[in-house]
Amino acid sequence: MKNNLEEKIITLSNWLFESQYLVVFTGAGISTESGLPDFRGPDGLWTRQEKGLPPNPMTTAWDAVDPNQGHLAVAELQRLGKLKFLISQNVDNLHLKSGIHPDLLAELHGNITKLRCKRCDRITDKATGRTNCGCGGRLVPSVVDFGQPLPKRDLILSFEHSSKSDLFLVLGSSLVVSPALDMPKEALHAGAKLVIVNKGETPFDQFAQLRFHENIGKVMPKAVRKLKKLMGFFE
Repeated sequence: MKNNLEEKIITLSNWLFESQYLVVFTGAGISTESGLPDFRGPDGLWTRQEKGLPPNPMTTAWDAVDPNQGHLAVAELQRLGKLKFLISQNVDNLHLKSGIHPDLLAELHGNITKLRCKRCDRITDKATGRTNCGCGGRLVPSVVDFGQPLPKRDLILSFEHSSKSDLFLVLGSSLVVSPALDMPKEALHAGAKLVIVNKGETPFDQFAQLRFHENIGKVMPKAVRKLKKLMGFFE
């Protein structure tokens, strides 16, 4: 594995350029640079809970938080036609806010701004103020609580696209919770290159062909800028 950050970013940009089926997988770590807490970091929600500590107070309301450079870099991969699919464990709505098309996104744990129909599973914006779906079913929060099944459509699409990927890019996930850990398995089984950008260790580090421990905002914007040059776009 290359150790020099600049060399590794060049390698990542080359792999992005060569990829025909890029799938990106994001966890809470991509949103920490927007001021949201992660789960398993040194001061994450679950880490604090295990120590008997309360969550750190939010300084900004969830709906006022903006996408950061990591989110925008993924959105730029979509604009460049490189992103085939994005799988996210996050409920913060920041990927959609950054411009990701809903058809290219699976939100495995739901979205705080969306409601789900209990009858037909259709997703509706919470801002509509509706309580019932057009099918007559009741609208409930789409965020998945512990013990609840994950949204079927998102889960099926996540496995399908992971199994087609030739480059699987993990951004800010510890990959320790199922089905999070099942997606890179699918990708590796399909012969995809695995790249992980996450500050903490993951159980897949030994299988990653490229591993970054830096902040996502320090890696992805540079990699995308270099990719654009490879594609003939000059700023």
